[in-house]
Amino acid sequence: PETLRDWFADRGIAMLQCYASADLGLIAYESDAKDGMIVAEDIILEIVRPGTGDPVVEGEVGEVVVTSLNMDYPLIRFATGDLSAIAAGQSRCGRTNDRIKGWMGRADQTTKVKGMFVHPQQIAEIIKRHDAITKARLVVTRESDNDVMTLLCEGADASHIDAIGETLASVCKLRGIVECAATGSLPNDGKVIDDKRAL
Repeated sequence: PETLRDWFADRGIAMLQCYASADLGLIAYESDAKDGMIVAEDIILEIVRPGTGDPVVEGEVGEVVVTSLNMDYPLIRFATGDLSAIAAGQSRCGRTNDRIKGWMGRADQTTKVKGMFVHPQQIAEIIKRHDAITKARLVVTRESDNDVMTLLCEGADASHIDAIGETLASVCKLRGIVECAATGSLPNDGKVIDDKRAL
């Protein structure tokens, strides 16, 4: 956190972050410019839609997937389970490799609704079956002690709701509400399933 960074800075200690995993080692690192994390040169990094592996547009939040061609321990398209986004442009420090915005949360959004697991892959399948849907998010709430799931769909209109609802029931084995959402209204935070129930 910035407060910890400031605490060290007040004592004359420069503090920079890195992003690493036990499986891969260093993935990305911060420079003195502190404008995101620069992807290590021996890493191929992709940002994909959680649960699908489909690439997202630059700047959109998604799951970090990494390829390392290390001769001793190669990993091909290793899904880290972490969320991030590609930062636009180059670092002010002069390094030219891609940058990520840093760690932005976890990608695993599997949840349980009415005793049944619902996975991001299922929402991706619904999107694939309906060309009208450009982006979707399943919101899970609790009303009067009952789980309620609502699929918010960008791109779809009222004429698509019944068909999408049938696909939702078929894929997830649960009935839910389908609502149209204005294009660009769903947050760009990498979430496919948003569980809003109080734990």
